[in-house]
Amino acid sequence: MKSLITATACALAALAGTFSSAHAGERAKYDIVIRNGRVLDGAGNPWVRADVAVRGGRIVAVGVVPQKGKTEIDAAGRFVSPGWIDSMDQSGDVLRRQGLAANKLLMGVTTVIAGEGGTPVPAAEISRYFASLEKQGIGVNFATYYSATQARVEVIGDSARAPSADELTDMKTRIDTAMRAGALGISTALIYPPGAYQSTEELIELAKAAAPYGAIYATHMRDEGVRLGDAISEAIEIGEKGGVKVEIFHLKAAYKPMWGALMEEAGALIDAARARGLDIAADLYPYTAGGTGLEIALPLEVFADGLDAAIEKLKGKEYRADLIKRIENEEFGEWSRINLVVASGGWDGVVLANAFKPPYQQYQYRSIADIAAELNVNPYDLVIDIMLNALPNRAFAFYHMIGEQDVRTALQFPWTSIGTDAAAVEELGGVDDLGLPHPRSYGTFPRILAKYVRDEHVLTLEEAVRKMTSWPASRHGFEDRGVIREGLWADIVVFDADKVQDNATWENGTATPTGIDYVLVNGVLAVREGALTGAKAGRVLRGAGAQ
Repeated sequence: MKSLITATACALAALAGTFSSAHAGERAKYDIVIRNGRVLDGAGNPWVRADVAVRGGRIVAVGVVPQKGKTEIDAAGRFVSPGWIDSMDQSGDVLRRQGLAANKLLMGVTTVIAGEGGTPVPAAEISRYFASLEKQGIGVNFATYYSATQARVEVIGDSARAPSADELTDMKTRIDTAMRAGALGISTALIYPPGAYQSTEELIELAKAAAPYGAIYATHMRDEGVRLGDAISEAIEIGEKGGVKVEIFHLKAAYKPMWGALMEEAGALIDAARARGLDIAADLYPYTAGGTGLEIALPLEVFADGLDAAIEKLKGKEYRADLIKRIENEEFGEWSRINLVVASGGWDGVVLANAFKPPYQQYQYRSIADIAAELNVNPYDLVIDIMLNALPNRAFAFYHMIGEQDVRTALQFPWTSIGTDAAAVEELGGVDDLGLPHPRSYGTFPRILAKYVRDEHVLTLEEAVRKMTSWPASRHGFEDRGVIREGLWADIVVFDADKVQDNATWENGTATPTGIDYVLVNGVLAVREGALTGAKAGRVLRGAGAQ
């Protein structure tokens, strides 16, 4: 009997060791106290042994905390850091339907910055959109850009023509409205139509409209491959002439024939611009393949009259045969070089990620070259068939166009932060809201700590955490977050550096990570002992222009 009592007592003590409530009869001074952790302040300093006390959503004490909390967390043997910030998120739409952002929280993400494609509502409705997110509840803090291309489409549609002077003025008015509603800045995705039709001069003028509000110009550049240097130079020109800061989305050297050469050039260009005084930086995800629609394998000319017209043209056998012949004869000028198929080293490097429907979904995770050979069809014919069959969905592929050494080089630039380029999920275990089963949607942040810190020593732990916390917080104007410091909002992650692991793979992109034990958002436990609590304590973080 004595041994049974002893065993039971030990088991209960073990359970209480990591998470407990204040003892009965003791009056708790704090909401939560995290004890005995190795506290990484987020600023890049070495860890210190300390307790962290939280009350009213904020950090109120760091150091020796003798008073009790209503909830006590024993972080012995683990690290305590500020909550991680996703610098390149795609959740602007899904949060309206499912606000929890489960995959983000389980990665330790407490703040997301969305808007590569803009907001899911027009500029005039952004204030109401923000208010509705706050009213319904969101699991993470949320900020967003408004798209310069969105302003263009709202005014002139998705054709390739240039705007008139009056239309440009209308576009600038919409940007001013978005900035006053709290957008962080304006974004572009210049590799995709209709954004690809916006000239440098047009973008400079639109940037000027956002500049008075301390805006960032955030861009998926016109080329991430053989002309990477030219694309960075364009972004720098827009920043310098438009009077705005610059953020390069998902920095990569995406051109297999020149792996190991382009990223160094990119870093030198950005360093030189920073030396001149331009506030420019970049984010990246730690993977060697990008993920995007199959339509990117077709020349921009196809989409010059808009998406609907392009779909009708691609249904025509004669048009399609002539298009494929012209592509194979490299008759599309510079596009023939920047084509992502070429960047991936050919169709062997392009893998079908999501075809959405039979008969092509059965070929998921196989290369386009392999599928085309089995079906005895031209790869371009196959891609067009998959695209049309997937409608109204967007068929996706993985483009294996990034060298591992270039990922490491980019991670070591002091001005890079981390972004998933992925959306939140509607249901945990499912693909993200984009429909793209890329492992980055479940694995990005733990992968940084597991692969590039612990296993390969590309970054120190302190530097990796800085890139995920204080650096993006400061850069985006979130001065009350990103650091473990008294008075700041209590966005906090408790993790085991020895056990943290991304489990998502190319074949199983929705596996959840391990080793991330507790996540607090604005002082509320969103993840407890590795499991979601269901709390939605996130806030909308508005830009400096918010009225």
